[in-house]
Amino acid sequence: MIKQIPVCRYEQLIPGRGVAVLLPDGSQAAVFRTAKDELYAVGNLDPATGAYVISRGLTGSRGGMPTVASPMLKHVYELASGRCVDGPAGPDPAHRLPTYPVLREAETVYVLEDPAIPRDGNAFVLDDAGAAAGDA
Repeated sequence: MIKQIPVCRYEQLIPGRGVAVLLPDGSQAAVFRTAKDELYAVGNLDPATGAYVISRGLTGSRGGMPTVASPMLKHVYELASGRCVDGPAGPDPAHRLPTYPVLREAETVYVLEDPAIPRDGNAFVLDDAGAAAGDA
């Protein structure tokens, strides 16, 4: 069964900034609103350091893809796929953030959690009707 975990009201998400949300299983997600008003959710745990800091990262883009840079060692992750596109030694396939579907329903933003939804980089955003709006 899909769980909708409320994050906050949409207008409370400042473009370019992240917020952390505690998930029912005890893990954390980092939710971002981009300058283009796209929503993404990735794991908040930095795989390079073991610190829950991704929500405090610097957002940007690489090759047109929205990214977040960890505030610790500056690894850069794609928000859509969770893959590490740059780090101290370049791209690092050993480091990857889990991704979560995000839903904006009315003015509330939710992270969706479902064991059937892959968390290996297959991020997508659902529209108000719950249909996949394509890869985010």
